[in-house]
Amino acid sequence: MQERAREPFLVRVKRVGTVEVPLPRYQTPGSAGMDLHAALTDPILVQPRARAKIPTGLSVAIPHGYEGQVRPRSGLAAKHGITVVNTPGTVDSDYRGEVIVVLVNLGTEPVTIAPLDRIAQIVFARHEIATLVEVSDLDETERGAGGYGSTGG
Repeated sequence: MQERAREPFLVRVKRVGTVEVPLPRYQTPGSAGMDLHAALTDPILVQPRARAKIPTGLSVAIPHGYEGQVRPRSGLAAKHGITVVNTPGTVDSDYRGEVIVVLVNLGTEPVTIAPLDRIAQIVFARHEIATLVEVSDLDETERGAGGYGSTGG
């Protein structure tokens, strides 16, 4: 049985800056993310182990209760070692500035980011609002305080 698609919600998008980038869009019906493009007038060379702040030329108004998650593009990561430093980067619903993507070159060769290159993707996701309650003890679990690698991985 095929699952019924959820209804889309509205995200208002404003072009900012001087470079007209394509609006993000889903590349296939099953895509979770929309590609973000480099709003550059000139190419940027990203050296190995270096970071670069890349403007997208867009600001967004995300509905309350949602966030935009900026994630790497798998092709850039696999071919060149380019990823997003703070992945996933969060675009909060009350942020109205330009979406900037911080890329890092984890490869061994310099990589050129050209104007309008697809540099990252944005996934819109619902999130919950939590209320924290301070307590003196937490319930016991089988894992307990076991940290990194404690589950055998």
